Amino acid sequence: MGSIKQVVILGSTGSIGTQALEVIADNPDTFRVVGIAAGGSDPEAVVKQARELGLKPSQVAVAKPEAAREVSAALGGDVATDAEQLVRSQPADTVLNALVGSRGLASTLAVIDTGATLALANKESLVAGGEIVTRRAAPGQIVPVDSEHSAMAQCLRSGTRGEVARFVLTASGGPFRGHTREQMWDVTPEQAAAHPTWSMGQMNTLNSATLVNKGLELIEASLMFDIAPSLIDVTVHPQSIIHSMVTYVDGATIAQASPPSMKLPISHALAWPERVEGAQAALDFADAMEWTFEPLDDTAFPAVRLARQVAEAGQGYPAVYNAANEEAAAAFLEGRIRFPQIVDVIADVLDGATEFANYPSDREATFDDVIAIESEARRRATTRVAALSEGSRR
Repeated sequence: MGSIKQVVILGSTGSIGTQALEVIADNPDTFRVVGIAAGGSDPEAVVKQARELGLKPSQVAVAKPEAAREVSAALGGDVATDAEQLVRSQPADTVLNALVGSRGLASTLAVIDTGATLALANKESLVAGGEIVTRRAAPGQIVPVDSEHSAMAQCLRSGTRGEVARFVLTASGGPFRGHTREQMWDVTPEQAAAHPTWSMGQMNTLNSATLVNKGLELIEASLMFDIAPSLIDVTVHPQSIIHSMVTYVDGATIAQASPPSMKLPISHALAWPERVEGAQAALDFADAMEWTFEPLDDTAFPAVRLARQVAEAGQGYPAVYNAANEEAAAAFLEGRIRFPQIVDVIADVLDGATEFANYPSDREATFDDVIAIESEARRRATTRVAALSEGSRR
């Protein structure tokens, strides 16, 4: 594979970040960590990681001020206070952005500006940033980490882009597959956290339960591969073995299949375009197994339909979708709204988005434009959540 790749990991204490560190530890002749960044919810974990990796304080970033002071004291020097500062100061071949939420957008843009390869797990930054991100990135600079988009990238090696007819995203269906809206009315955060096939962080798990995650992935695929949203199908595949498919004009469909584990797409993104030997165990076709597919229930789970609409609208509408979801999801986790009302809030905010989600017509959109659109979407989502919460108490 050539020289050792220098890697910075943003979100090092989260689910993707910790698995990435395991992949790197298993392949010391291939990768070396030269920087880590974390929000600061677990400063002891950051200190432990930094010491195990032999990092200097200047190679560490912690967002929360109190946690940053604690980590700085433990490491004997001042750490960076934000991920963008670390990205700009620490040279790297590849930066893995595994931050959670659209707060990762600034880091995504910072990585692009350095010229490093961006291994993107923080789908929200591409969804929210849209053309601002794709316009600034060099061809091939962004490499997908999501299992579905990694699968698409692998399937695309089987033909030319002109030969592609359709893309197919697979969805497990989440823990409430087959449920009606009424049956999901009393779902608790604990129940929503019980994903049937994947082990993920809290927000990604909740987004998978509402299928907002699949909506975000549809938008991400449209932007990452520059394809019309109408050419992206979503099918429910409960076993989570096939991660995505690409259908070609001759009728052939190429699928990427592997056991549900993030280590394969993480390793593939870090080593792209090469592969990491033994990244995970392969499927054993000597064992009996069943792969099933079924249509998505858009009535019970309207999040994907909404996402397709905002992907087609473009401009700031995907940022509205994501921001409204982040506010509504937080409200559900705090017990202020019901599970089905998460997507209700998204739909309500989108209904009025024509008032604020369009980009300026006389210039290219900027990072500040996205932040302003997100801010208004969050304000409206918060207002709607308050109304729903008040209504439930009557």
